[in-house]
Amino acid sequence: MLTLLGIAVVVLGFLIRVNPLLVIAVAALVTGLAAGMDAVHIIAVFGKAFNESRYVTVVFIVLPVIGLLERFGLQERARMLIAKMRGATTSRLLIFYLGFRQIMAAIGLASATGGQAQIVRPLLAPMAEAAAETHYGPLPQKTHDLIRAHAAAADNVGVFFGEDIFLAIGSILLIKGFLEQNGIIVQPLALSVWAIPTAICAFLIHGTRLLLLERRIKHEAAKAGAE
Repeated sequence: MLTLLGIAVVVLGFLIRVNPLLVIAVAALVTGLAAGMDAVHIIAVFGKAFNESRYVTVVFIVLPVIGLLERFGLQERARMLIAKMRGATTSRLLIFYLGFRQIMAAIGLASATGGQAQIVRPLLAPMAEAAAETHYGPLPQKTHDLIRAHAAAADNVGVFFGEDIFLAIGSILLIKGFLEQNGIIVQPLALSVWAIPTAICAFLIHGTRLLLLERRIKHEAAKAGAE
């Protein structure tokens, strides 16, 4: 039972709002010591886990590059580009991105073709805002926030409901393992096939929300103009 002290450390750390990375590290240390491991062994386990998951640290290379691009006008260029496309609206842009993300996730390219830090913040959200301003003029801040939220949601919904169509994904294996523990034997291919109708429904439902977003933007812009 002493090994459960790590959970108490996590709960306490989050309650007092300490740095999450530090909390997890201390919790792992406490759990290791409670389990009878010496400090050298615990550090070795940390090192092995870091080495085996080193691809995760690629984000520390990508993010500075994106930051530099933003510093030198990436968002402004994205806004200028979309402003020249008179037929582009916020809803059309976000629906296109939603479908694109679902398709890419379905063929196993989710992490290579988008993401909140790589695409949504520096490109998609500014382009969606520019499309709205091109058609409706200056917008209030709350409308800008609304557009940004829907841009982020388009990415999340697209990946979440698209990736289960891809066989070699952790969620498929997790579902398969859970069902087998409860006596239900299914093949990964069957899970992938049945994820297709779900992905289609998600696209239609969220696509409808994005179409309604266009009406809401128009209404907010008219309201702001009247004031």
